[in-house]
This record gives sequence, C-alpha cells and structure tokens, in this order.
Amino acid sequence: MSKNISINFELSPADNNRLANLCGAIDDNLKTIERRMGVEISYRGHEFKVTGKNVHCDAVKNILIELYLETETVKGKANTISAEMVHLAIVDAGVLEAAPSKLDAKYEDMVTIKTKRGIIKPRNENQQSYVQNVITNDISFGVGVAGTGKTYLAVACAVDALERQEIRRILLTRPAVEAGEKLGFLPGDLSQKVDPYLRPLYDALFEMLGFEKVEKLIERNVIEVAPLAYMRGRTLNDAFIILDESQNTTVEQMKMFLTRIGFNSRAVITGDITQVDLPRGQKSGLRHAIDVLVDIPGVSFNFFQSKDVVRHPVVAHIIEAYEAFEQQEDRLKKEKQQLKEQQALIQANENKNDQ
Repeated sequence: MSKNISINFELSPADNNRLANLCGAIDDNLKTIERRMGVEISYRGHEFKVTGKNVHCDAVKNILIELYLETETVKGKANTISAEMVHLAIVDAGVLEAAPSKLDAKYEDMVTIKTKRGIIKPRNENQQSYVQNVITNDISFGVGVAGTGKTYLAVACAVDALERQEIRRILLTRPAVEAGEKLGFLPGDLSQKVDPYLRPLYDALFEMLGFEKVEKLIERNVIEVAPLAYMRGRTLNDAFIILDESQNTTVEQMKMFLTRIGFNSRAVITGDITQVDLPRGQKSGLRHAIDVLVDIPGVSFNFFQSKDVVRHPVVAHIIEAYEAFEQQEDRLKKEKQQLKEQQALIQANENKNDQ
C-alpha cells in the first residue's frame, strides 16, 4: 500500500471573494472533494495543502486550480462554483475508480454519532467495510439477512453527513408492500399512511437525534418521508437518500429510484433477497440491480451473512436454520426433477422399442 503524501501549492491571483466562492458555504465544496477523492484539504489564505495518495493529491490540486479559474469575474459577474461544477470536475479528473475502497486505520473516526447509547461504530469487519463504502461511494447496496445493521448504519451515516453539513436533507423511502397480509386502505394523510412502513427508519432517527429534534427537522423538510411510488420525476440534489426493504421493489421501480439521484447526493439501498413479499412470479428489483450494476464505478455492494447479525444470538441460529432448510429443499427438488427426467427418458426408450 502506497504511503500518504502532502503537496503544497498556492492559488493566484489572491482574491478573497474568489477563494470564498471556491470553498463554498462552510467549505462545502472542499468537503465534497475530500470525501469523493479520499484526501484531506487544509488551507490558510490562498496557500493549500492536500494530504493523501499521490495520484489523488495531484488530481485534487488540478481540480482546485481549474475551479479557481472558473471563479474569475467576467464582465463584472462572478461565476458561482456549484455542486454540479464540483462533481463534474471530480469526474473529469478520472481517478474515481482509484479512490480508496478498503478500510484504513481511521475507520473508527468515520461514524461517531453521540446517542443515548453512546457513540455508534461498526461492530464487525463487514459493517466496517459497509460504512466505508457508504462514505466513499455515490450509491451503496447493503444486502443481507435481518439484524445485520444495514438500515441502522445507513441512518447513522445520513445523520453524520447532515451534522457535518455535507448534505442538506435526508430522504427516507420504502416500497409500501405488506408482508403477506392485505391491510386495506389506511386512514390519515400521506405521511400517516406511509409511516407504519418506515417505522424502523424512524426508530433509528429517534435514537440518534431525539424525538423532538426529528419532529422539527421533519416540519422543516430537512428530513423527508416519501413513498417510493411518488419519487418519479424528482431530481434529488444535496441529499442522503435511503431506500429500505428494496427487495420489494420491482425492476422498474428500482431503475426509477436509481435515476433520481442528483449532484452531491448519496444513496443507500438496503434489502434482504430472502424475504421478498412481491406477488409470485414478479422479479425483485434488488436481485436485478445486483446483476446489472455489479461493475459500475461509484456503486458498491456489501453482502451480509448470518455471522454478521448483531441482534440476539438466537436470530443468527434462526437464519442459519432457515438457510439450511431451504438448501435441503432445493436439493430434494433437483433430485426429484432428475428422477422425473430419467423416468421420462426410460419411458421414451420403451415406446421406441415397442414401435
């Protein structure tokens, strides 16, 4: 593994207004570059220092110089550096695929949110990798059995990004599919109809931020609850979007959701492909996305197993028992199918001999 280096450079000509434009409100633009490129940026006046891997430091230097040139006032009007411009400059740098994807010694500092239970940190290697991927990728999939912390850690990362002002809002969505029961029409407004389906997300938010603060953020639309079916046509910028229970999306719904993501936004898709509640014969959008997006840059996948369960130990044993039972059923079905094929072949040979 290559060591981190530091490079120093100066942006000229010195102009405080242009510098403020480059850095963005509360250094938002610099924070975006740091997160996406896996570097640390510090500056004093127009003197900048970038610390990280060699290829990333050189790329960030070029990005900052390029964006600073864009701030030049033309005919008395300054060109405002937007999140879109920062995003495009990073993409043009062409080193996103080389961005760090493995854990480093600082992983414990990535998610440190103080709650009533203390500081939230990943509990096992797979969770650590998951958190790293959520932080360093635009789209992250957390796929696996119940109780592995997929949703909880996604909400933790969303809250952390909001507290650090890396994003401006959190959007929670989930397909409104009943788990084998038809509940009929639910009373209340749109939010009240969808709330029961999003209760796990709410519970995590309440634990991390407190009930009153969550309610205030919802009133101000900083935290937004939206049914998946109502996402079509939207473009979500400066947002952290969590799609929970994604195994119950159709292929069309998953494609629609993934194409809503705008500039300076991150999306986390969680689901358990062993618990699909869609009508029989309808393909899960999560299963389809795993096959389609496996080699796309900026998209990460983490697959959780029963060993990653962080609930009561009996939950892991229950999941293992179900997996073993399903594997045995599959084996018996295959043996039965092979027996039928052999019998059909024997019957065909007998008929041929009779003729």
